[in-house]
Amino acid sequence: MDPVVIPILVAAIVVIFLVASTVRIVPQARRYNIERFGRYRRTLQPGLNLVLPVADRINTKLDVREQVYSSDPRPVITEDNLVVNIDTVLYYQITDPRAAAYEVADYLQAIDQLTVTTLRNVIGSMDLEETLTSREEINSRLRAVLDDATGKWGIRVNRVEIKAIDPPHTIKEAMEKQMRAERDKRAAILHAEGERQAKILTAEGTKQKDILEAQGTQQAMILRADGEAKAVERVFQAVHRNNADPKVLAYKYLETLPHLASSDNNTFWVIPGELTEAVRTVTRAFGDESAAGPHPPAQPEEAAIAGAEDTSDAGRTPALEAGSTDSLDSATAADEAVKQAAAAVSDAKAEAEAAKSPQVPRRGRTSGDS
Repeated sequence: MDPVVIPILVAAIVVIFLVASTVRIVPQARRYNIERFGRYRRTLQPGLNLVLPVADRINTKLDVREQVYSSDPRPVITEDNLVVNIDTVLYYQITDPRAAAYEVADYLQAIDQLTVTTLRNVIGSMDLEETLTSREEINSRLRAVLDDATGKWGIRVNRVEIKAIDPPHTIKEAMEKQMRAERDKRAAILHAEGERQAKILTAEGTKQKDILEAQGTQQAMILRADGEAKAVERVFQAVHRNNADPKVLAYKYLETLPHLASSDNNTFWVIPGELTEAVRTVTRAFGDESAAGPHPPAQPEEAAIAGAEDTSDAGRTPALEAGSTDSLDSATAADEAVKQAAAAVSDAKAEAEAAKSPQVPRRGRTSGDS
């Protein structure tokens, strides 16, 4: 080999090494701290950077993107002397690479210890219930303390979140029982409220039902009364329009009397006080007709009246006659009135049948013959 070639090759290798040592390419979101002869010189920015070979060297390579750090569960004592395990999640970002490399030896460990210390101070002033329900307040207080402490380290704490709070097993069981009791209480309250509402609605429905039934009964009674009133009025108008004879009315009155005792449940019935007057009217009416025209020779009514007159003449109980105003004993007067009413009705029916049947020979009046 030519002796001139060897020095050239050596010189080329040295030049390549020097050029390689001079050029530094920094990726995006990275920062390199450069030391010159052991002293901080500058921080390289992303891109192509030139340094002095041999004199300058890279001390630390830092990532300036926002990073997440999750700590292990740490025991913390609450104000009511309960030990709970709390683990946190920290979101931080390096804002000053020089301070992060030279102001603190290990910024992650420093942040972790500061988080635990601050967390114990915050939780120590709260009881378990407040700890479980005040996560937002705890996060805000942790973030304020950490941001203030890590500012001089070139680190900004963006968020601090409590990932989990684990109370002891016995406390969990007690909390579950309490929660179950609260749910049972709410269920009982809701059930009672539902029954109360159901009873109220049922009572209101019953009330409305009774009111509607009462109103319906009232309307029915009113309509029934109106109907009866109109019927009586029409009967009254018909009677007055046709100028009904009092004798006809007395006859209809006596004809209605047998219906009073038509029911099977009646054990007794009362004879109205107007019966005597009605009997007198009918007797008087048919007595006038007998005087005006022929009637059958033997009449039960005349026999009854004759017997009654004989009894009166003999000094016994006076008989019920037409136009008589003498007072009788109640039972005797009732019996006599019934007999005379039956006789009068029979006589009237016989007279009507005799008038309708001309082929049946009529007998002369006994009084006329005599």
